[in-house]
Amino acid sequence: TNIHINKQSCFYQQYEATYMSDWTQEANTYQGGNMATDPTKVIDETADRSSKVQKRLKSIYSKTVLPVEKRFRYDYFYESPFLTDVEFDSKPQVMLVGQYSVGKTSFIRYLLGRDFPGQRIGPEPTTDRFTVLLNGPEERTIPGNALSVHPDLPFRGLERFGVSFLSRFEGSQLPSSVLKSITLIDTPGILSGEKQRTNRGYDFTKVVSWFAERADLIILLFDAHKLDISDELKGAIDALKGHEDKIRCILNKADQIDRQQLMRVYGALLWSLGKTMSSPEVARVYVGSFWEEDLKNMDNADLFEMEERDLMKDLAILPRQSAVRKINELVKRIRKVKTLSYIIGYLKSQMPALMGKEKKQQKLISDLPNVFRTIMKKYNLSPGDFPDIAVFSEKLRDTKFAEFHALKEEQIALLDKCLTSDIPKLMEDLPSEKDTPEVLRMKMGQANLNNPDAMNVPVPTRNAKFGKVDEGAANPFGYSEDQEDKYWALQDSADRLYDSFQALGPEGGFLSPGVAKDVLLKTGLGKDQLRQIWNLSDIDRDGYLDHHEYVVAMFLCDAVIQKKKPIPNELPNSVIPPSKKSLLKARNGE
Repeated sequence: TNIHINKQSCFYQQYEATYMSDWTQEANTYQGGNMATDPTKVIDETADRSSKVQKRLKSIYSKTVLPVEKRFRYDYFYESPFLTDVEFDSKPQVMLVGQYSVGKTSFIRYLLGRDFPGQRIGPEPTTDRFTVLLNGPEERTIPGNALSVHPDLPFRGLERFGVSFLSRFEGSQLPSSVLKSITLIDTPGILSGEKQRTNRGYDFTKVVSWFAERADLIILLFDAHKLDISDELKGAIDALKGHEDKIRCILNKADQIDRQQLMRVYGALLWSLGKTMSSPEVARVYVGSFWEEDLKNMDNADLFEMEERDLMKDLAILPRQSAVRKINELVKRIRKVKTLSYIIGYLKSQMPALMGKEKKQQKLISDLPNVFRTIMKKYNLSPGDFPDIAVFSEKLRDTKFAEFHALKEEQIALLDKCLTSDIPKLMEDLPSEKDTPEVLRMKMGQANLNNPDAMNVPVPTRNAKFGKVDEGAANPFGYSEDQEDKYWALQDSADRLYDSFQALGPEGGFLSPGVAKDVLLKTGLGKDQLRQIWNLSDIDRDGYLDHHEYVVAMFLCDAVIQKKKPIPNELPNSVIPPSKKSLLKARNGE
């Protein structure tokens, strides 16, 4: 009897092994997306949302804002030239600022994964010019004078800084997947000596301010070995006032100090920034070693890896946020234009008709703080929309109030309409968490909805730098079947089914039970079969399906419908997503 039982047990083990092997083979050959209910087959192509937003922003600016700017000389008082269509169409810009030898150029090289024309790296002040990195078919440098008049680039406004600046301004063009999505701006290393600063030949802080106004992200780099903030660096940081939301700080070369030193250096940096940046919020500081070389000290490798991942995520999503940033910048500009209109209009109204104009003008300038308060109360304006009194006073001394234009209420009404009606309507065209999948398809376009990463910057991800070697991740063909814990037979199918999963409108990466139920019912399978498939697919038992669980469910449905296979009692190891294998092992007590 015992012999009979052992033979029967052995038979069932062989049968189970063959059965599971059969399912593994089925998973390896599964194509994904073969089902008739694939939602991507009924989605129409739509226009990209960013281009639509840019077109409407250009229309709002040219028809409503620009005439008011010209009437009240916004370009003179704010030292900001009128916007051109090219500036609305430009790619997101990332500006790097820091003292010499903090690793700005090395960071750019790390992002690009290669050298670039005009690159100079060294411990001494090497980058002595503003360098704009652009995507192009061939490697070459473009002189600043030529760059400032290029019809397709948004740098014409730099002509106002003169030849002495343009001779220290250049473009570096090279073919790069990163530069297809963003433009990088490398700045000269900030110096600490007064004599060195005066020899620049141009106003460094004003140039930084010009770029900051147009940048989507401003990265301030600090060296872990020299945290002193020089006068010129403080001036550059002051020039970034009003753009605090764009600033990210990097404590670079942190792998060259141990954990205890790092804690002290990090605290000292935050203290210095707190005294320099006039913001109630703590600056976001990324800590690590931001270049391609391996870490010199592995004590904080995990921390540095997480910090670099967060920073790269910030950079990667810039193109998707570009439309919102352009709207934000235009709203800020409209508010400034509106306040300037009230100021100039008020000063004009206080001038006498015939005699004593100069005396009255001097009196108004000397009493400018009270003038601002009067205008603020009269028109219910925000103090934050007013210009700096000291700078504005100097500007007013070189003008004649009698030549100012009077306030036009109809122009102010149009500006208010932009802020209260036109731009809010524009915001409605951008994706929102309240949108249904159908509305998202209309707003984002098919390509962006199916693959959000298509609009991301392809930033570097290198585990080896942090002392981690992942053979499968380094191999473009993935893991082999021998690597049981990491191998997934449905990985290729997961890539193919990503589009259909996204088209169903997952919330936070999960399909709700109602949506998942509708999809499964459309397969035509019976409720008992679907109940078994759900129990196998919902591996973490949370009542929702993530992308990988959705792939497993579609695979099982397809196998039952197309191949007439019976539903297994448990999933073969090769069909279980690697991220869920430890969960199943814990549940089974392994």
